[in-house]
Amino acid sequence: MRSSNLITDFATAVGLVGAFAVVVLALALGDGSVDLFVNPAAFLIVFGGSTFIVLMQFNAGQFFGAIHVAFKAFFVKAETPAELIDLAVELQKKARIENILALERMEIANPFFRKGIQYLADGMELDLVKGTMLKEMFRADERHETGRLIFKSLSEVSPAMGMIGTLIGLVQMLAGLDDAAKVGPAMAVALLTTLYGAVLGYMVAKPIADKLALRNKEERLCKMLIVDAVIALAEGYHPRLLEEMLLPYLPGGSREKAAHYGHSHEKAK
Repeated sequence: MRSSNLITDFATAVGLVGAFAVVVLALALGDGSVDLFVNPAAFLIVFGGSTFIVLMQFNAGQFFGAIHVAFKAFFVKAETPAELIDLAVELQKKARIENILALERMEIANPFFRKGIQYLADGMELDLVKGTMLKEMFRADERHETGRLIFKSLSEVSPAMGMIGTLIGLVQMLAGLDDAAKVGPAMAVALLTTLYGAVLGYMVAKPIADKLALRNKEERLCKMLIVDAVIALAEGYHPRLLEEMLLPYLPGGSREKAAHYGHSHEKAK
């Protein structure tokens, strides 16, 4: 393998924690009192209201399933295209020495790749193998897109709920002008709902939606590579030809390095 099998992406988690840390630090450096920015009423309006509005747009299964999908944006263990190409070449070498059935005994961590090999070992027709794998890929695309849309909707709704909370606070403030004790709490609700809405929308929901779109694009590329690799395995391509066929899935610079690595590796043997 050219690199480790699994890569854990902590960029989203680091970015999210870092963004909140900067905001909290800025609040603390003000007058040192973070408690001023904690308001249950404002929290209820923005977080509770946004959640129920998004629930109106999607069903409960999709909404709670989005939480699982969002987890991918934080802790994703995914093989890179380069690693998948290495695996495909390794499988093809073994298949040429023995047969396709021998691949069943190999440990293949990628479930999509493993399922494709199982289809071949079961004697499924090649067109049916390709069609079935593509359907599974499209269905996964749909699930991931639904999760992205939920967070995109949340990023749009939460600032709007912040504005609604601001209007509520202003109405309460104006209605209580004759009582100075009511003006402060009402003004806090008015301002903090806008803050909470912006935080939820632009610091949480939108970055997650964007990261899910990126993650889905990467996963789709890897699955297309796997489909091509499985078909090539079934057709008995030479390992060197198989590698050349799959190299276009790599970025330009990585493609040249991989090709050089492959040639050097073959000469070493």
